[in-house]
Amino acid sequence: MNGRVLLLEPRIDLQLTYVSLVQEFLANDEPLVPFTLGYPHDDFGALIKRLDDDSRGIGIPEGFVPHSTFWLVSDERELVGVSNLRHALTPRLLREGGNVGYGIRPSKRGNGYASLLLKLTLEKAGATGLDRVLLTCGKGNVASARVIVKNGGVLDSEEYIEERKEIIQRYWIDLAKPANGGCQ
Repeated sequence: MNGRVLLLEPRIDLQLTYVSLVQEFLANDEPLVPFTLGYPHDDFGALIKRLDDDSRGIGIPEGFVPHSTFWLVSDERELVGVSNLRHALTPRLLREGGNVGYGIRPSKRGNGYASLLLKLTLEKAGATGLDRVLLTCGKGNVASARVIVKNGGVLDSEEYIEERKEIIQRYWIDLAKPANGGCQ
């Protein structure tokens, strides 16, 4: 990771790098994670408005909770990652999904961006009043589990999810405690 990296709210001036990030996921035949990457983006202004509305709970589908999307941007103005912070948990999110979903541009993985993205998103979670957050990942996603643990995640449970045909791990992060046992 070189240079300065910022966690930003979605902005219209980052359209080209956003589209290239989505295209990179698709070219690698990977799922769009977090789920907001799957929103239509042909009308980029409408996408920005929808993400802002989502954060306020405006027009969200039944069963959803307000959720904020953040973009991790390098000082080269390249979007390297995206996170989505769910402001509350539903029974469905308790089972799978949790409070935070995040994804790193495939070509930028292995450079510490995921750990930084999660760390900065957890700071946003604390600022919204959450004192504890849930993250879930597939048991086979060792890299994601490592990022979660590095940020203070404690494995709570595992469950086979038939719809996904995999074991999902659930990790809780106590935002009142510093990650890795550091001092407050």
